[in-house]
Amino acid sequence: MNESTLIETPPTSRRQLLKPLSGLLLALFVSTLSSTVVSSGLPKIIGAVNGTQTQYTWVVTATLLTTTATTPLWGKLADLFSKKALLQASLAIFVLGALASGISQTGGQLIAARALQGVGVGGAQALVQIAIAAMIPPRERGRYSGYVSGVTSTSTIGGPLLGGIIVDTSWLGWRWCFFIAVPLAAVAFLLLQRTLNLPVISRENVKIDYLGATLIASGVSVLLIWVSFVDNSFAWVSWQTAAMVSGALALLAAALWVEKRAAEPVVPLGIVKQRTTALAILGSLAVGTAMFGTAVFLSQYFQLSRGNTPTEAGLLTIPMMAGTLIASIVAGRLISRSGKIKPYVITGAVLLTAGSAGLGAINHKTPMLFLGAAMLCVGMGVGLTLQNFVLVVQNTVPLKDVGAASSTVSFFRSLGGTIGVSVLGAVLARQVHDGIANGMASAGMSGAGLPSEAAAQSPATREIIRIAYGDATAQIFLLSAAAAVLAIVAALLLKPVNLRSSLDLPEKTGESPASAPDPDPGTRSSV
Repeated sequence: MNESTLIETPPTSRRQLLKPLSGLLLALFVSTLSSTVVSSGLPKIIGAVNGTQTQYTWVVTATLLTTTATTPLWGKLADLFSKKALLQASLAIFVLGALASGISQTGGQLIAARALQGVGVGGAQALVQIAIAAMIPPRERGRYSGYVSGVTSTSTIGGPLLGGIIVDTSWLGWRWCFFIAVPLAAVAFLLLQRTLNLPVISRENVKIDYLGATLIASGVSVLLIWVSFVDNSFAWVSWQTAAMVSGALALLAAALWVEKRAAEPVVPLGIVKQRTTALAILGSLAVGTAMFGTAVFLSQYFQLSRGNTPTEAGLLTIPMMAGTLIASIVAGRLISRSGKIKPYVITGAVLLTAGSAGLGAINHKTPMLFLGAAMLCVGMGVGLTLQNFVLVVQNTVPLKDVGAASSTVSFFRSLGGTIGVSVLGAVLARQVHDGIANGMASAGMSGAGLPSEAAAQSPATREIIRIAYGDATAQIFLLSAAAAVLAIVAALLLKPVNLRSSLDLPEKTGESPASAPDPDPGTRSSV
């Protein structure tokens, strides 16, 4: 059927939607969980595979890197081929990566396996959003986007808790941080096979922009590799920095040139240049930085500065999980009822900034009540912004571009998370190193010691390390707060958007989608 053909949108009951939605949400949960489930157990994991401090960061970064680099390609493929088949393929790749991670014997093997797993994660996260957009009219999508946001945020923030429990359980061990994903992904695969039925639009003369995808992936990868190693393996001003930054910019410039001329660009520049999409991208970058940075480094703070076990560290993040879950579900229902998104996005961005700023004031003695309040604000901020930036974009582009537009926003959110973890991790390492050195010098002690050796050091050394981590963690959360301010700016500059009731945009009438009134439920739509 030609894409411009208009047909009546058939009514779909809530029960009919919940069946395929359950498989989609499970696929989203398990793929997102994989990014942070290892954070609580990383000290033990790296020790078991004889890894280095650099490999410590890369176990997380490798997954985020390949997730970020492949997301636009998955989104474009979804505009051309069966979304269901692509989603199942991404789950299969994810499972292979999880199995390979679980049987890894060295740090290099683990990082390579995690990179493979990230390819599947990129597909699952992008395609779930796209499938939901193809199933549900935007006016109703707000209700269900609350579930999506809750699942995404809870799995991201709850990953450290689950990982801590697994690592602390003697009959499981750290390898189950990866194996746990296999049965969950298998169940999601079977649920999707039985319940998900989306129409496949047959298009002739399909062209996939492999060159553009390769250039984008290569440019982003080089840039993120530089971010991960700068100020650690080499200086900011060095020939390595010059080579990597200039190489990344050259690759991205070439990608831009290719995308302008491609028949089927991976990232449609016409969509990206639209004001709403550009602002959603800016907001998603900020939210990704704050969300992933908080999830990864809070667990480390609780263990190394407060002396908690991995399980206790995970339990202490419950206020953040609760805030995310409650805010996303409640806001989703209110958005569906009112059709308005902007007020909730602004509120979420403010809460995210306030919570991050609160965490920026902590030290090794901060009362837990204050920490809990700050984490609650961060969680509510994530719940109100994470999915709604995607929802805004989905409501302002035609159905044929929903895949590319959704995945582009998800791409920049993952990019923000990857850069955030890398930059904040580098800052944390530097601040901890300086804090330990200064503390030991003040105490008249020689040697700096390593945090991983804290148990073998004297009580005085352990106290110095604890103080260093507490103070350094506060500084990285201040950087997260600065990034979150960009989300406020983006939210304030968004044009008011009323959710439309049809799956596709109506025929052009001279009004922009943002200003046009909501169509009636019977509005005709394109499929």
